[in-house]
Amino acid sequence: MTHLKVTGGKPISGSVTVSGNKNALLPMVCASLLTNDLITVSNAPKLSDIAKISHMFAQIGSTVSHDGATFTVQHRADVDNIAPEALPTGIRSAVLLFAPVLHKTGRFEFSQDAKGCALGVREIDPHLEVLEKFGCGVAYNGTSCVLTCPDGFIGADVWQDYQSVTATETFLMAAVMAKGKSRMINAACEPHVKYFCLFLNEMGAKITGLGTSILEVEGVDVLHGVDFRTPDDHHEAATYAAIGAATGGVLRVVTDIAPEMVLIVRQFQKIGLNIKITDTGLITGPSSFIVEKGFTPEIVTKVEAAPWPYFPADILPQIIGASIRCKGEILFWNKIYEGALFWTSELQKFGATAHLSDPHRLMIIGTQTLRPAVVEAPYIIRVVLGLLIAALQIDGESLVRNAEPISRAHPDFIEKLQGLGVRIAWIA
Repeated sequence: MTHLKVTGGKPISGSVTVSGNKNALLPMVCASLLTNDLITVSNAPKLSDIAKISHMFAQIGSTVSHDGATFTVQHRADVDNIAPEALPTGIRSAVLLFAPVLHKTGRFEFSQDAKGCALGVREIDPHLEVLEKFGCGVAYNGTSCVLTCPDGFIGADVWQDYQSVTATETFLMAAVMAKGKSRMINAACEPHVKYFCLFLNEMGAKITGLGTSILEVEGVDVLHGVDFRTPDDHHEAATYAAIGAATGGVLRVVTDIAPEMVLIVRQFQKIGLNIKITDTGLITGPSSFIVEKGFTPEIVTKVEAAPWPYFPADILPQIIGASIRCKGEILFWNKIYEGALFWTSELQKFGATAHLSDPHRLMIIGTQTLRPAVVEAPYIIRVVLGLLIAALQIDGESLVRNAEPISRAHPDFIEKLQGLGVRIAWIA
């Protein structure tokens, strides 16, 4: 499973059900360390990051299972030390273990090689700064970082430099059992952060301000077990919708997360893609591809990705891939990651007219003279999807090389496309 062979040029129609959200599930799994009671999470996709964290849990004597639909775990009460070699490596989500491990053992040691997608430098400093606010000691011994908090966390006020999702989740996991009250200003408020707050509250936490940029937490002494459903993945829902609309198919995307997607759908509509919100999710149809022009004709139509409730950066590659046949100019602007648009030179191999203005901004001028191609995907989950969406619009056989990052967030994505009749297959 390395490359994807895609035969495109056909409308993709039918019905597809959206999976659980990777970015919601990962902090829930890590937060299970905050209690010794049984934790059950349904709608839990089987992901490589979850498998690595589950392996760590098994090494410390936890009882853990994951059948691809439901994740369950119960931790031992007598764990007072977790060796550095037991910690998962090579995954960015390892930072979400900082606060819960400190709650459980008072000490956390890790090397600084945790990484996920290749989206430039993604620093761990915001997480360490949050933990220091709660009274955590941070030291570097030359090879690894050592965090200590033997007497537990003390409530803190934190004002983030920017709305980091994982730093917000680190704050929440430190605050829920800290002594006293805590507050975060400029907190991330994505749907998966809101649902994580709901998850913690059902465990007995006292968090207010859910879905806003100001979170307030009153620390409690004990959290208990919970049976919780992972929300559907709005990134995956948008990806299927982009596929249906860009190929001209009538595709029903079954999901309960559509009410959170009003702005997302609006961005697709303004570049001429036919996507609508329904009672059961989203539906697509044949698209005009006509880019809307505003009342100020000199202004180029823009799709701007920024922290929620703006258009998500994790959907920008998909809308870019879907835009290559649009009639008009579109400026795509990634306000979060520097250098996250360098992959768009691969779109030119398909015949797309793409101009990278700078590390944050890309101009697409739609064209009808597209051709199949062999393209190279960087190690970025959503970029693989963007290139795949482009290939699906083009008559003939294309190859998306190094496509395996898809499985990190969407383990059965290709199988679902095959179920819709898409001619797509993994090749070595």
